[in-house]
Amino acid sequence: MSTEIKAPVFPESVAEGTVATWHKQPGEACSRDELIVDIETDKVVLEVVAPADGVIEEIVKNEGDTVESGEVVGRFKEGAAGESKPAESKKEEAPKEEAKSDAASGDAILSPAARKLAEENNVDPNAIKGTGKDGRVTKEDVQNHVDSAKSSSAAAPAAKPAADMPEVNVSAGERPEKRVPMTRLRASIAKRLVNAQQSAAMLTTFNEVNMAPIMELRKQYQDSFVKRHGIKLGFMSFFTKAATEALKRFPAVNASIDGNDMVYHGYQDIGVAVSTDRGLVVPVVRDVDALGLADIEKKIVEYGTKAKDGKLGIEDMTGGTFTITNGGIFGSLISTPILNPPQTAILGMHKIQERPMAVNGKVEIQPMMYLALSYDHRMIDGKEAVQFLVAIKEMLEDPARILLDV
Repeated sequence: MSTEIKAPVFPESVAEGTVATWHKQPGEACSRDELIVDIETDKVVLEVVAPADGVIEEIVKNEGDTVESGEVVGRFKEGAAGESKPAESKKEEAPKEEAKSDAASGDAILSPAARKLAEENNVDPNAIKGTGKDGRVTKEDVQNHVDSAKSSSAAAPAAKPAADMPEVNVSAGERPEKRVPMTRLRASIAKRLVNAQQSAAMLTTFNEVNMAPIMELRKQYQDSFVKRHGIKLGFMSFFTKAATEALKRFPAVNASIDGNDMVYHGYQDIGVAVSTDRGLVVPVVRDVDALGLADIEKKIVEYGTKAKDGKLGIEDMTGGTFTITNGGIFGSLISTPILNPPQTAILGMHKIQERPMAVNGKVEIQPMMYLALSYDHRMIDGKEAVQFLVAIKEMLEDPARILLDV
């Protein structure tokens, strides 16, 4: 029985998507719930799986094509494992013939997804050893080649060209360029950031925090914490908890703007910015006030893993009331984070840097971190923003304040 393969029903906030990768081709048999195609939206990558055991009969929408919610992208023949064999054998014959001609010409055989990834990264397919059937180069082979090339180029002397750069013979004075369309996620990020700067009266206030007390606390209890909870105690849980307490004291920082209305939230759903290969995503840790440090750490690790694997859902990234972003993991010493609309504030963490500080009239070396709070001045006064940031600073420099709410 032939059935239609449809794009998932998108949420109201998502208008359309793009066919990212077909994991199965016409004539290929697949098992029930096996991944067959990825649909990329401006927020997440949605997976479409096989409805039953059968075979891909036809691809209606190719990789790169735009699709709407529920639109047909292909056709699937249920229970066609036996009937699909001729197609499969025909498919097998073609690669063999292709392999012979390619072997003669020295060209590698690539799947469509692998070819697309190779083109995007300027990778020579012939330099990749294929692990697929008949020596076919898979998408994973290309990705592994790109990753290893990046590591080797990082370790190579600066005088040598990067390993993943294309080898192009050009005339003197010629400067090659490469044009690659933005992914939907990157285009969405660009649009939101520009809108945030154009629509909000954005201002940033800075402060610094002595991280020694938190670092000592982690050092003292890390082993016990891991033994009890099965996860490491990081810095982000302290910042998330401190921000939660500060948000309760300054409701305007935990608010959002809806047209001409100011919406005050009686709960704290904190977005934690996570960097992925596709761009920055902000999953939301909900009801942080009811969570302990271990619960927060587990949730952040869970979201980080899902983000890396492209498994975050729309529901994971909507509805936050405040955002924390940590540029320090990349070495950023200070920056001005951009608001995540419709939220009215965002906290930026940075690199921990040892600096000489005046302590009780003496100079001491302390592990310091700059904090930045960007806020919408239409909603939050400068006094509130400064006091909010000072409250976070005081709680981090004396962690007992978080527990005692003082």
